[in-house]
Amino acid sequence: MTSSACIKLVPKSSQQEITLEELKHLFHYYKEITAKTGHQLSWNYDHSAFPYEIHDVLNTKENMFYLKGTNDKYFAMIVKIGVETLLLEETNEPQNQTYIQILLPNGATNGDKGKANEFCKFLAKKLSGELHLFNSRIMYFYKRG
Repeated sequence: MTSSACIKLVPKSSQQEITLEELKHLFHYYKEITAKTGHQLSWNYDHSAFPYEIHDVLNTKENMFYLKGTNDKYFAMIVKIGVETLLLEETNEPQNQTYIQILLPNGATNGDKGKANEFCKFLAKKLSGELHLFNSRIMYFYKRG
């Protein structure tokens, strides 16, 4: 059974929409900054911090790509962009809200789940989003109040 986490781009997020290319760029940026951390520590940390290869999903109408593990500790995860329609409380009008969903497929390891949590927190922080974790808890990375 697959499990998923979700980053919602709420009205107070730094952006309201995101493309697959922008999302891939954020993953490459994550890999780059963790490699720099490893270099400072004289440790090849980039392979441990991002043990995946990014692959496009061909022949699908879905807006997604997947991360394939590069060693036995990591299997895969699917990264998907979607849009849901919500009703505004004040005006009762429909409004589209973009979300990023991280799916762990059957066969995913505990390592995948740990990395997925790291990636979700990183993405939610960079985008000032609302993170719905795998355990159904919610973390807010935007200014509330």
